[in-house]
Amino acid sequence: MSAALPPFPHTEEPFGRTELLQLDTAAHEPNACLRADAARNRARLLDAAARLVAEHGAAGVTMEAVAAAANVGKGTVFRRFGDRTGLLTALLDHSEKKFQAAFLGGPPPLGPGAPPVERLRAFGCAMLRRSAEQLDLQLAAEPSADRRFASPPLRVLHGHVVLLLRQAVPDADTELVAHTLMGYLNPVLIHHLTRQCGMPLERLEDGWTDLVDRVTAPACSTPAAPARRTSAAPAPGVNS
Repeated sequence: MSAALPPFPHTEEPFGRTELLQLDTAAHEPNACLRADAARNRARLLDAAARLVAEHGAAGVTMEAVAAAANVGKGTVFRRFGDRTGLLTALLDHSEKKFQAAFLGGPPPLGPGAPPVERLRAFGCAMLRRSAEQLDLQLAAEPSADRRFASPPLRVLHGHVVLLLRQAVPDADTELVAHTLMGYLNPVLIHHLTRQCGMPLERLEDGWTDLVDRVTAPACSTPAAPARRTSAAPAPGVNS
């Protein structure tokens, strides 16, 4: 029987219950432990896919191309990874696990031990730098619209932001605010801002810090009154 993914933490669960998500695509295997030859075949396929990324970019990674580069049948690649998104996700798997380990159990401020707002700042900046380094691969592995918010990696990242927001702003709608913050870190937006608009990564990091500070800032005791609008003069020829 396939190994089940750990459950997504419910809102009533106490902080610190988040567990490192195992993204390994071994869920496609009938047994939890891959046989040695199956593990070698998987490693060979991923090595072939990595070479294709290095030589042709993520766009050059197709199931057919990986099969040819690894000298196996196309069906072997599909059975191992399911589809192209699964293959690209497997390529990102090692980096994803390292990142999860860092924010769940690594040193502060990214890991436990720092105040929640500091951890949120560090989390976003780390994600921005990681996305900039792996942007082509992340874009190619971007799930379709019907799978994007249900994908296991995004569920873990979103859940982590929710937990930090609950500590920083417990009265807020943390589920929705977390989606807003995660939208800032979307690889598609990062691609647009850095490559199409030419923004330096440092500006995005400063913007993330500013956004976190504004979202988590305590509400003012006396809200500022909205600016009074003045009535516009009627256009010539129009009766008042």
